[in-house]
Amino acid sequence: MSVGVSTSAPVSPTSGTSMSMPAFSLVDYVVFVLLLVLSLAIGLYHACRGWGRHTVGELLMANRKMGCLPVALSLLATFQSAVAILGVPSEIYRFGTQYWFLGCCYFLGLLIPAHIFIPVFYRLHLTSAYEYLELRFNKTVRVCGTVTFIFQMVSRMRDKNVASMLTVTGFDLWLSVLALGIVCTIYTALGGLKAVIWTDVFQTVVMFLGQLAVITVGSAKVGGLGRVWAVASQHGRISGFELNPDPFVRHTFWTLAIGGVFMMLSLYGVNQAQVQRYLSSRTEKAAMLSCYAVFPFQQVSLCVGSLIGLVMFTYYQEYPMSIQQAQAAPDQFVLYFVMDILKGLPGLPGLFIACLFSGSLSTISSAFNSLATVTMEDLIRPWFPEFSEARAIMLSRGLAFGYGLLCLGMAYISSQMGPVLQAAISIFGMVGGPLLGLFCLGMFFPCANPPGAIVGLLSGLVMAFWIGIGSIVTSMGSSMPPSSTNGSNFSLPTNLTVATATTLMPLTTVSKPTGLRRFYSLSYLWYSAHNSTTVIVVGLIVSLLTGRMRGRSLNPATIYPVLPKLLALLPLSWQKRLHCRSYGQDHLVDTGVFPEKPRNGVLGDSRDKEPMALDDTAYQGSSSTCILQETSL
Repeated sequence: MSVGVSTSAPVSPTSGTSMSMPAFSLVDYVVFVLLLVLSLAIGLYHACRGWGRHTVGELLMANRKMGCLPVALSLLATFQSAVAILGVPSEIYRFGTQYWFLGCCYFLGLLIPAHIFIPVFYRLHLTSAYEYLELRFNKTVRVCGTVTFIFQMVSRMRDKNVASMLTVTGFDLWLSVLALGIVCTIYTALGGLKAVIWTDVFQTVVMFLGQLAVITVGSAKVGGLGRVWAVASQHGRISGFELNPDPFVRHTFWTLAIGGVFMMLSLYGVNQAQVQRYLSSRTEKAAMLSCYAVFPFQQVSLCVGSLIGLVMFTYYQEYPMSIQQAQAAPDQFVLYFVMDILKGLPGLPGLFIACLFSGSLSTISSAFNSLATVTMEDLIRPWFPEFSEARAIMLSRGLAFGYGLLCLGMAYISSQMGPVLQAAISIFGMVGGPLLGLFCLGMFFPCANPPGAIVGLLSGLVMAFWIGIGSIVTSMGSSMPPSSTNGSNFSLPTNLTVATATTLMPLTTVSKPTGLRRFYSLSYLWYSAHNSTTVIVVGLIVSLLTGRMRGRSLNPATIYPVLPKLLALLPLSWQKRLHCRSYGQDHLVDTGVFPEKPRNGVLGDSRDKEPMALDDTAYQGSSSTCILQETSL
């Protein structure tokens, strides 16, 4: 079944009724406060432990001694958090289970970073992912990548998760934002990455407990999970494979399974917040295992969110929404549902709000920490290498605190951006896609040069915002509100544009756009694929026109040998026919002439390189030869 053409209405609200929301009990407030107190306590513990003996490496990289399980849970919490908790159930409630097929992209979306990006980054002993860009291209490309990332992460704070939950629950906005900001900023600035990772672990547990409480109570009130499935099937909410290859259809199997891979790569492959966690692992193998461990957690998170959506749909078939609830913004549906089913159960509403605030804390703290890291390593240390360790630690903490104030301020004053799930992923698609393309251009194409990288990145950003802003402007230009296809009096929010509304309600009468309007209707899940491809194509063209890497040194450690890796999969007899042969050590390049991991942000000679914890020998024997052969192409 195609989600975009479903004919059943999500709700059948009663008319002329209004509903007063149940107030929080003292127990609910206690549960919520406990979340903040325990998060702060974990951060302060790691901040006070060894106080006065902290180094920049410990603050920014947790001394590169983290295990794979806490890193995996932190990876999960960083980008799923409140967006998934609010967005996925609302998506399933309105459109059915088609979105669940996004889980098909998780395998490749995590396998590729584990075997391509992590080995390259880890063996270069980086702190910031954008140090790679200087090793591969030059300092200008590194600065461009860093500035783009800063814009990406600051923009990501422009969601209204906190405002939405406060509107529904009656929490005081200023008090809650202030409490969230103080707690998050203190443990991030003082405790560093280790505090962020361990608070992420605690907050991930809280998130799952809150969601399980909703599923347990909700399914019990509607007659069990069997009835939930039966009602959802009866109303067409259990989706099958939609194999329409049209990239302009919002959700199809191909859009979710293939377009989603590029979205996952932009998140888990090259984003500093994730790369920083990989590089904090004890060994390269531990970093790869943490990426593998995210896969089952991601699947469980997606299934739990989908199940909440189905339980919510079944509940509101029996107990219709009030007018007030039906006219709420989509990311508030789950909150109203939780307050409906958990009223009279002291502590459980507080647990779910703690679950949502855990999501916000994990996302915001990761943003603060990664922004402070790239600013320190990419924008400050290269220009002021004489900074002492004590001054560098103080400045790093000051940067985390400053970004905390900036991002929380933006979160408070930002205007509504439509459904929270699609808005957050669209922002990452618009800016994360070009960054993914830039790293792929450098890693997979040895002929790419700095001019090609810069022009390609700028072209990708222009294309990204052209499509993104064009779709918004086109949406705002629509004037006729959509109507429900089955005659129900479900009301759409008055503060939503028509195009946003068309993503909230399944329609069958809307005519297909043509020309540029059709171009602007590209599914948001294809943004990353389209924009990263633009960077690669334009970057290669410019590189070929400007003489490729002629006259420039190329560090083989910055190249992933795609062709040799593919040829190595062939039978030995085929390799001999294709004249694939190994070379001895006399053909290896002296990597001492190439700059390596910078100390104090300044690239130095590889002879000064710090020892790394590797699980196997990198780039030896035939592998190095393959890199050189591919570089010469």
